[in-house]
Amino acid sequence: MSEIKRYNNSLNLSHVVEAQQFDRETILNNLFPLVDRMKANVAKGARKKALRGYQVISWFEESSTRTAASFALAVDWLGGKIVYSTENAKTFSSRAKGESIEDTIRILSECYHADIVVGRFANNGDAVAAASVAVGKTFIVNAGDGDNQHPTQALLDMYTIHEKFERLDNLTIGLVGDLANGRTVKSLAYLCGKFEGIKLYLVSPEQCKLDQGVKDYLNKHHVFYEEADDLRPVAQELDVLYVTRPQLERDTKLTEADMEPGRFSVDQTVLAELPDEAIILHPLPRTWELPTFVDIDLRACYFEQAENGLYMRMALLKMISHSLPKR
Repeated sequence: MSEIKRYNNSLNLSHVVEAQQFDRETILNNLFPLVDRMKANVAKGARKKALRGYQVISWFEESSTRTAASFALAVDWLGGKIVYSTENAKTFSSRAKGESIEDTIRILSECYHADIVVGRFANNGDAVAAASVAVGKTFIVNAGDGDNQHPTQALLDMYTIHEKFERLDNLTIGLVGDLANGRTVKSLAYLCGKFEGIKLYLVSPEQCKLDQGVKDYLNKHHVFYEEADDLRPVAQELDVLYVTRPQLERDTKLTEADMEPGRFSVDQTVLAELPDEAIILHPLPRTWELPTFVDIDLRACYFEQAENGLYMRMALLKMISHSLPKR
């Protein structure tokens, strides 16, 4: 939506609603160096004041551990205050009574003067809808909207990849699992369109294929992709193995064949085929697709990936702070 202002300049960020809004230069030259600074600050125990005096609402209509906790900690590290937090807004707010997301955000923004709303929305597109009524008043951060997008997760995923390879161009990435209903893989695929020479293997059951709209975007941005129905034959090609869980809460149905070890999950066969210099990522939480025995593999980077979520979210909030009114 063109009326939503997302940037003032390369360092001043407003709404974070979709992965596509971030360009290559902003990611590599502004955002990632700031993430490095946030990581160093936390290591030194250096708390900052970028959000001091500002009020943040944590609005989660779906369950979360990593995203909700890392945003709460990020606000605290930056000196801000979460004045209201709900982890089940879909049930324990007026949204359960049929209130629209637009009315909810108008109340939080215009009536109650919240500075930032970090929202996990149950419905696709609600992050954009929220931002459309909060322009100039409250900044919206999309912490996941339905099965649509999860831009902050995709940014921390790319940061983790960049840490390991010192580049984001010319990589082969396997996206494995429930690609139809997993919002993290969609946002990650959109970000891949910002870089050169990326090849994607889209490995999923037939009923879990990536949306055609995302594939159209990949085609438009010249990202080569190949669909597959078994991880094992392609594992040897990968620089990055990005595994996702079946989205059972979105009624994903798997057959017995889909759950064959190694087909859409990591087993010893996959580990044997995966190159030594590759990395294994997972947005978590995990189920059977990523057994705990993988944790000791030197290529397993998913806990590091989760940790990077704190630093990435600190950096994004820091950038948003430049757009907030002075207090």
